[in-house]
Parts: sequence; C-alpha cells; structure tokens
Amino acid sequence: MTNDLDFSGQVVLVTGGAQGIGLGIVQAFAQRGARVVIADRLLEQAEAVAARLCAQGHQVEAVGVDLADAKAVFACVQGLAQLDVLVHNAGYFPLTAFADITPTILERTLAVNLSALFWLTQAALPRFREQGRGCVLVTSSVTGNRVGYPGLSHYAASKAGVNGFIRNAALELAPLNVRVNGVEPGMIATPAMDNLGDAAVNDSIARRVPLGRLGAAADIAGAMVFLASDLAGYITGQTLVVDGGATLPEI
Repeated sequence: MTNDLDFSGQVVLVTGGAQGIGLGIVQAFAQRGARVVIADRLLEQAEAVAARLCAQGHQVEAVGVDLADAKAVFACVQGLAQLDVLVHNAGYFPLTAFADITPTILERTLAVNLSALFWLTQAALPRFREQGRGCVLVTSSVTGNRVGYPGLSHYAASKAGVNGFIRNAALELAPLNVRVNGVEPGMIATPAMDNLGDAAVNDSIARRVPLGRLGAAADIAGAMVFLASDLAGYITGQTLVVDGGATLPEI
C-alpha cells in the first residue's frame, strides 16, 4: 500500500514559513519527506528554522524575499530547478481602523496577500508544464469571505480577492493538470493572533468557538497536506474552512 501523504522527492515552496501558520506548514511537509524551501522576508529567522529542521534529518532551506516586490518573487521561484507544491502563506495585516488606512498600508496589503499570488503562480508555470502537474495552495481567511473583523477591512478585501483568484486560476490552469485550492483559517493561536488582543480576549474568543479552543498551526498544516496530496487529486478551485466551527452560529 502506498502512502498518499508521502512527499518524498517533491519540492514545496512555502512563503512566510518562518513563524506561525507558515512554520506549521513547513514542518508538516518536511516531516513527510518533502524538500521544503522557506521564502520569507525574515531571512535570519527562516534560516534558524531551516537549520533546526535539518538537524532533525529533514530537508529545508531558506531564501529571503519581499513578497511585495514582483521582480524578487519571480527571481525566487525561477531559481528553483523543481517545484511541485507552491504554498502562498505570507500575509500582511496591520490592525488599522478603516478611517486610518493609508495608501501605503492598502498597497502593501494587496501586494503581499494578493498580487504576490499572481506572480508566484505565473513564475511556477514553466516548472509545472515541464513536470506535467502542479499544485498551488493559498492561506486565505474566513475574514472577508465569511465574517468581518474591526480594523481589518484592507485584509478582508485582499482575502476576498484571494478566493476569487483560487476559483478562476483553477479553471484556467486545469488543462495543465495544475490544481489550485485554499484554506480559510479561523482564529489560530499564533504570534499574529497575539497582536490582535491580549490573553483575556483570546480566551474569550476560544470559549465562543464550538470546538472550545483556538486553532493551532498544525490544524491548518494538516489541511494543506491533504489538499496537496493525491487524496485530493480531484479537488480544485475550492477553499476548506478550518475554524473549529466558529462561522456556524447564526449570531
């Protein structure tokens, strides 16, 4: 019996993999045999992650890239001799009241969260064509697609755009045997979550989640591994909500 979750021989690129959800994704693929490339603006932190995982016997390397720089994005992807799974996880979401959003904040939010997804995928297409298959995965969000959150109008708009990208890119890239899917996390316990509220606020949120807890990075990583695997070989253009049931209640 073959192991459908074995990624040995595959190369997985994870943006924003130095911490939080991205780190969980990196670990999940590395533990399943993939060679993982972390693309992150926090290069020193990404290198430390790579060194730690390599010491555990995994294949992980780090490259520095600012996802808001289209030329840098293309150079990062085109520098890979092989690419099987592209995971765009990096995100930018400074908590900002709607009236205080500036052109700089909005432009960088859209550049990192949405525009980079276009350039990453375009840059990956030559590799996917050569290999006869490919997989694009995106960390989207329930915010903007199913719920709102005060101070994140710019982020919500970018993630709504991400979901539109997923559906349309999946349609256009299907003839190339390239699948495009996303995961919509709910409230996940990460350093970024800590920036949205103190411990008491987070505890209050956790109590309102039907499953009774905040999510973990591993919860999102598990969904990503599934969507990248042959088990999901007939799934494309979809987003999987991983939120502990938080978006189920009517009020």
